[in-house]
Amino acid sequence: TDYFTRWITATALPDCSAQTTAPALFNNYIYQYGVPLAILSDQGTHFKNQLMESIAKLIGYNHIFSSIYHPESNEMIERFNATFVPQIVKLQDLENNNYDEFLSPVIFAYDIGIHAATNYSPFQLQFDRKPRLSTNEPSSSFTFNKPNDYYVQLKNNLLIIQQHARDNITRRQRQYKVNYDKQRPDSHYEVNDLVLIKIHEIKKKLEPKYSITPKIIIRKQHPIDWVKDEKTQIESRVHVNDIRPILTLKST
Repeated sequence: TDYFTRWITATALPDCSAQTTAPALFNNYIYQYGVPLAILSDQGTHFKNQLMESIAKLIGYNHIFSSIYHPESNEMIERFNATFVPQIVKLQDLENNNYDEFLSPVIFAYDIGIHAATNYSPFQLQFDRKPRLSTNEPSSSFTFNKPNDYYVQLKNNLLIIQQHARDNITRRQRQYKVNYDKQRPDSHYEVNDLVLIKIHEIKKKLEPKYSITPKIIIRKQHPIDWVKDEKTQIESRVHVNDIRPILTLKST
């Protein structure tokens, strides 16, 4: 997903290995749109590995990883998945093995729809025109501009709609933040604080929801904190929403 236009690119892969992901990244994105400034992904092993790290250094993009068990840090993809997956489920056959046949039309339907954040379709922000569909009336006349005239017009139009989209995104983000702050406490922790970390791999209802062994805050970059297990000395990066303080009673 392009972070500004919301343009979606997707391809079906036989597996999630690094050897499969790397060629797909080149063939379906870089060879068509160029090298991105940055790529934001989860910390799956097909993204976080030596091969992908070497590619990022070789062609010059910054690979950013979202926090573990915190989908809000890559919310755009999570929102798309919430729309995309139900559509694929409805269309695929009973054996669930032909979803790739419907991937392109579902992606196209998403890309031509008006996005709530920008008030434009990803298609229009990407190509500076609305898509021509089978339901459109055929044109009775055509105007052929000179290449330079077309470029100037395209550039001016893109500047206008991109600024409108940018303003709409900023306004929507501010509203999201207001709604989010109303429902979430903004917890802050200090270095050397003792805390407990939320356990996401709970298999039984009666299992503890937070770590039994205390962790110590060793570094902070709100809303992300780095913690270290006091017993194993293992360090990890955790979002503040997954941290709970250990309260101590002071004698007077």
